[in-house]
Amino acid sequence: MARPEANPLPLVRVVGPSMVPTLRTGDVVLVRFGKPARPGDLVLVRWAARPGQLSVKRAVRPDGGGWHVEGDNPFASTDSRALGAAEVLGVVRARLWPRPRVLGRSAPGG
Repeated sequence: MARPEANPLPLVRVVGPSMVPTLRTGDVVLVRFGKPARPGDLVLVRWAARPGQLSVKRAVRPDGGGWHVEGDNPFASTDSRALGAAEVLGVVRARLWPRPRVLGRSAPGG
């Protein structure tokens, strides 16, 4: 799960273990809203079944009108395998806190 910070900047705080080891609870990431996703990108998403929940996941492939997304930690992730295609809201560009770094694309599933 992810929570937008109360801030005019596009910052999101990560909550939960689904993106370990890439991201951990408490990490703050910079999201570029409206940027089209590509396979391997980290993305901010929501599902029709859970419209009030935002999540950071990895884009795997286009799936109908949305994206098949998965967490980097398959043992602790609720993702497209259970919820179906997700709506991508933006692409995660960097982790700003606690260890700043640019987050590039990774091979899906690895």
